[in-house]
This record gives sequence, structure tokens and C-alpha cells, in this order.
Amino acid sequence: MTQTMRQFKNGIIDQNPTLVLLLGLCPALAATTTMMNAAGMGLTTMAVLLGSNIIISSLRKLIPAKVRIAAFTVIIAALVTVADLLLQAYFPALSEALGIFIPLIVVNCILFAQAELFAYRNGVVRSAIDGLTAGMGFLAALIAVAALRELLSAGTLFDFRVLPEAVPEIAVMAQPPGGFFALGLVIAATQAVRKRGKARETV
Repeated sequence: MTQTMRQFKNGIIDQNPTLVLLLGLCPALAATTTMMNAAGMGLTTMAVLLGSNIIISSLRKLIPAKVRIAAFTVIIAALVTVADLLLQAYFPALSEALGIFIPLIVVNCILFAQAELFAYRNGVVRSAIDGLTAGMGFLAALIAVAALRELLSAGTLFDFRVLPEAVPEIAVMAQPPGGFFALGLVIAATQAVRKRGKARETV
């Protein structure tokens, strides 16, 4: 397996930031009531991750170690501000639905973990791939949780009716307890897939 393929596998499955490393759980619970919200949050975070990794990696030799966290914060905050303004301009309904959770990307542990553990120590290309794969893993986690919640609470996916109207809706899945339940199920499924993959590798 090439290094690039290994990075993709790690970011999406083996070291998924939300389902394996348990980072970024707040948006995974709060922004997954619908798949549209989850996709918006996931894509925005992925774009900020990719941009911050590229910038931090490009400037890593110029950023003194003593102020690197402050520098990371400024870079991430600037990118989040740009993303927030673009959402307000072109996707106002989505921006209003996500509300405070877009600005809170600034304090998302995933971005700081990728910046500190990878972008600050590696070249631009590898850091860009790392940011992209971590963002894809985060997006996949949000989409999976949101799909389960929206399907069970409204019978829809991306607001399109999937289940027959006769199927009873489970209202609690659209509420905070439902978020914990759905996230737990997705994490359990991810761990089962990882264990099965490891078992095949040892055979």
C-alpha cells in the first residue's frame, strides 16, 4: 500500500478523527439532525482543515515553536471567518441552520491535532493529503450519524421521503439523546469493521 493510500485509509477508517479518535464530538451531536446540516458542517470543516494544513506546513519553518499554538489559532480563525462569510453570502439558509457551530470550528480539536501532529512537522503535499483525508473522515462520520437520525426521526434523507409514511417516526432521534444513541451505533459499527479488517490481515 502506497503512503498516500495509507493516509486515506487512516483518515477515513483506521484513525477516523470522530469515530476512532473521538475528536469533534460536539458537532457530531449538534449538527447531525439532518443530512443537509451534516454535509454543510462536514464540508466546511474539511475545507478549513485542508487550508490550515497547507498554510501551517508552508510556514512551519517561520513559526517559532513557542508561539505555534497562537499562530495555529490565528490561521484557523481567519479561514473559519472566510468560510462563515461565504456561507452567509451563498447559502444563507444553511448558515442560519448551523448558527454558532460554524464559528466554533475555530476550537475544533481535530484542526489543532492535525496542525500540531502533522502539518507543523511535514511537507505541504503530505499535509494537504492529511487535511483532506481527516476532513473526509469527519464528513463521513457526520453523514453516517445524520442519516440514521434523519431516517428514523422523519423517514427522509436530504429531505426526500425514503420510508413509507405509515412507518412511525422516532421523534427522540432528532433530539440530543438521539444524537448520542446514533453516534454510539456508528462508532460500534466502525469498530466492528476495523476488527474484521485486522482479522483478515492476520490470516
